[in-house]
Amino acid sequence: MSTVETHPSNRRRSVLVIALFAVAALLGVALIVKGSQRFAPPPQPSAAQGFGASASAAPSAGPSPVRPLPPATPTRVRIPVIGVNAPLTGLSLQSDGHLAAPPAANRNLAGWYQAGITPGSAGRAVIAGHVDNAQGPAVFYDLGALKKGWTIDVDRADHTTAVFTIDAVQAYAASSFPTRQVYGQTADAELRLITCGAGFDRSRQEYLGNVVVFAHLTGSTHH
Repeated sequence: MSTVETHPSNRRRSVLVIALFAVAALLGVALIVKGSQRFAPPPQPSAAQGFGASASAAPSAGPSPVRPLPPATPTRVRIPVIGVNAPLTGLSLQSDGHLAAPPAANRNLAGWYQAGITPGSAGRAVIAGHVDNAQGPAVFYDLGALKKGWTIDVDRADHTTAVFTIDAVQAYAASSFPTRQVYGQTADAELRLITCGAGFDRSRQEYLGNVVVFAHLTGSTHH
């Protein structure tokens, strides 16, 4: 669908996309090494919840995409069906070039890449959260149980709630993180949720990859 460009210039957008591609795989690494799996393994998505043979990241479930919202800082992510109701903190790049993960000690905290797209505005926004910590399951423990057509709410500082409908939920090995599907350009407003998953290596005490939820904007409300 045709939308109005929300960034000051195409040049700025191009620089942003290049930066996102540069840190795409690093986000997965930052989260993988934080896992512990000292408790029951988190649920993993079934093949039926993925994109299938086409491997397309285009919106495919639920209502059609709607016009993107103006940029606004996200404050909270809510997924009632799996009990997620968590505040959001901004995530930045560390000195080594990795995207920092949210503080592991807070089990009910997720983060968004604050140099990227704000959820609800044109482009692909990214929200990351831990699957577990030393105390037990964390904010995105049940992410792999989500299904196509279910919804995700993101509250924003402008008193709007961006409503996203899930298109697919897939697990990826670290070596096959879907950089373009997560960070590639789009005129629509889309969302990616990321956590650890894809199996666990007990000898190294780390997850083997990530669970990624793909969703697109299908509505908004005021709060």
